[in-house]
Amino acid sequence: MNDNMQKYLGKAEVLIEALPYIQRFNRKIIVVKYGGSAMVDEELKKRVIQDVTLLKLVGFKPIIVHGGGKEISKWVGKVGMEPQFINGLRVTDEDTMEVAEMVLNKVNKSLVQLVQELGVRAIGISGKDGGLLKVDKKLSDGKDIGYVGDVKEVNGKILLDLLEKDFLPIICPIGMDDEYNTYNINADDAACAIATAMKAEKLAFLTDIEGVYKDPKDPSTLISELHVEEAQKLMSEGYIGGGMLPKLQNCIDAIEKGVSRVHILDGRIAHCLLLEIFTNKGIGTAILSGEESRYYHE
Repeated sequence: MNDNMQKYLGKAEVLIEALPYIQRFNRKIIVVKYGGSAMVDEELKKRVIQDVTLLKLVGFKPIIVHGGGKEISKWVGKVGMEPQFINGLRVTDEDTMEVAEMVLNKVNKSLVQLVQELGVRAIGISGKDGGLLKVDKKLSDGKDIGYVGDVKEVNGKILLDLLEKDFLPIICPIGMDDEYNTYNINADDAACAIATAMKAEKLAFLTDIEGVYKDPKDPSTLISELHVEEAQKLMSEGYIGGGMLPKLQNCIDAIEKGVSRVHILDGRIAHCLLLEIFTNKGIGTAILSGEESRYYHE
C-alpha cells in the first residue's frame, strides 16, 4: 500500500475513533470557558473557534463563555488607570467597569465574527440581555472590590431558545443586580453557573496550564483523571494553590450541581478541545463525578 493511501486510512481511523464520542454527545450541551493565551494569540483563537464550530456541525450544542482579563488590563492602562487586584480579583470601580464592559463587548463581537466566517450562525450576548445573569455583589474575604458580581440566577430559557433556533451563543460575563447596576463577573464563575443551569454534559476550561498537578513544580505529576472526592482531598491537604484553587472549586461545584464532567485543558495546544472530546487519549485533567469513567466505550 502506498504512503498516500496509508495517510488517508489513518484519517479514516481517526474519524472512527471519534464515532462513539459523537454518538454520546449528539444534541448535548457543552459549555466552553474561553480565556488565557488562546484569546490573545490570533492563530490559537482561530483554532479554538474552528474546534467549537466543528462541535456544532457534528450535532453538539456548544455555548462559549469568554473572559477578557488581559485585554481589560491593556485598555485600563491605555486610558491611564492603574489595574488593582485584591486576592486575585480585579477591583472594579465605576470607571473600570465602563472600560471592562466596552472591552468585553468588543471581544464578544470579534468572536461572533470568527464563527460567522466559518459558516455557523453565532449570537453574542451579555449577561444583561434578557436578564441572563442576575448577580449579588461579591466580597473578597469581606473586602469590597467594587462592581464584581456573584451569579445568583441564570435565565437559561434565553439560551435554550437560541440553541433551538440553531445559533451558537457567545456570552460576555457581565450581569445586573436587583437595582439594575452593572457588574463584572469572573468568567470561570459565569461558565460554571451557566453550565449548571443548562445541565450541560460537559464544561471545558481553556487555561494556560496543562491541567491539575499534584506537584505544580513537577510536570510528571499531571493528573489526567480526578474524581470529586480526590479533588477535595488534594485541596484540603494543601496540594492545590494559587489560581487553580478557585478553578478547581468551581469544577467541584458544577459537578455537585449536575454537570456530568468538567475538563481543564491547555488552551495553548492547538485543537485541544477536539483532542479531549474525540480521542481515546484525551489531554488535560478530567474531573468526574462518582465512579464515572473518562471514556465511554471502555
